[in-house]
Amino acid sequence: MSELKTTASNKIEIGSVSEELLEKYNRPGPRYTSYPTAPVWKDDFGPGDLEEHFARADERKTPLSLYMHLPFCESLCLFCACNVSIQKDKSVLTPYLSALKKEIDHVAQMVARTRPVIQFHWGGGTPTYLTPAQMEDLFGYTRERYSFAPDAEIGIEVDPRVTSSAHLESLRRLGFNRLSMGIQDFEPQVQKAIHRVQPYEMTRDLIVAARDLGFQSISVDLIYGLPYQTADTFRATIDRVLKLAPDRVAMFSYAHVPWLRKQQGSFAKHLPEGRVKLQVFRAGLEKFLEAGYLYIGMDHFARPGDELATAQQNRTLHRNFQGYTTKAGADLYGMGVSAISSIGEAYAQNRREVPAYETAVTERGLATMRGYRLSADDLIRRAVIGRLLCHTVIPKREVEREFSISFDEYFSKEIARLDEAAEDGLVALSADEICVMPLGRIFIRNVAMVFDRYLEEQRMAEKPLFSKTL
Repeated sequence: MSELKTTASNKIEIGSVSEELLEKYNRPGPRYTSYPTAPVWKDDFGPGDLEEHFARADERKTPLSLYMHLPFCESLCLFCACNVSIQKDKSVLTPYLSALKKEIDHVAQMVARTRPVIQFHWGGGTPTYLTPAQMEDLFGYTRERYSFAPDAEIGIEVDPRVTSSAHLESLRRLGFNRLSMGIQDFEPQVQKAIHRVQPYEMTRDLIVAARDLGFQSISVDLIYGLPYQTADTFRATIDRVLKLAPDRVAMFSYAHVPWLRKQQGSFAKHLPEGRVKLQVFRAGLEKFLEAGYLYIGMDHFARPGDELATAQQNRTLHRNFQGYTTKAGADLYGMGVSAISSIGEAYAQNRREVPAYETAVTERGLATMRGYRLSADDLIRRAVIGRLLCHTVIPKREVEREFSISFDEYFSKEIARLDEAAEDGLVALSADEICVMPLGRIFIRNVAMVFDRYLEEQRMAEKPLFSKTL
């Protein structure tokens, strides 16, 4: 049996995890950026349905979180499972930005100017594929049509390989205050295998420049489980990351989904799996905790005093399609190809292919491909899974008050299934709460899966739908 001990110094000591335990819990499962997860959503949910939920959100006067997807990259990173379009010819931006502006216009007509935008994020792809002038034009176009809160969190994902000082200066001048950048790994053999050669010095210089310009928060992304990684090489990468002193770190488990992304098959035989991958994860976990970072959950770390850490302590942390966020209570409006919206009791996703997206927006103003209306049961389970992933505890009485249910009766089957997880040291069960133990924080997706009523049906699908949990 594995043992994890959390001390006052924020150190988690990981003992040996048995092969049996690893085999039991390292199974395919969702990341729960939504519940129900995307495979459950329906194709009969279209633009008209989304507009109905826009109208309801406007009546509720909820604040907004805006997300815009800029899908283009100059080259393909072989590990990537995101919706990207690899284009050397940047003339593709002209029709895409034109369509995106039409969508911005259409959505703005259904958003009262009294509703503040408290979060705005550009993701991709590579948003800095755009020139500084194109970024300024797109940002200005958006800002003219929505009311940004004075303290809005305005963030962007950047690729150090294509982001210039001119990009940074334009972003800061526009009001961007948060940067997120991919590193993945600094080991040359790993970088070559995943087709993302990014020297340490390049990343360091970009972070130094960003800090000099006054960006408030800098986050970096790492991935464990990449080809040729070992615990020792990953420790060396993290030693370099710690010199950069990011405010937040996302240390994602590599999602090996070659049935969705064929390019991943090129290095499949070199992947660290099972116990080796666990050792790589352990190396990262221990390094960040020893350096004083707080383990927010699943794959995120933050410095003490960072908004994420404060939100978790205050139990205001929230999880959505952008991962962990402090902006609970905001409706998420996603624009651009494949972008996802979470509006009240509904989800909606845009078309995944750039030409289809551009055509749909030109003809209709929206490009909704599918969506989902949450049932009463979905709302209860979403709240339970959200509390679990954000705060590592489910206070039963709190859920009972919010939804007028008897928790133990409503979830009698799930509680019975958690007995085994309790015996394995993942959770502690009591009359008042379900608490995730330190070991359970590593396998927290498995604990959340117990409350997913759709998972058994998804496991019967012809092709796998999810990556493994570790």
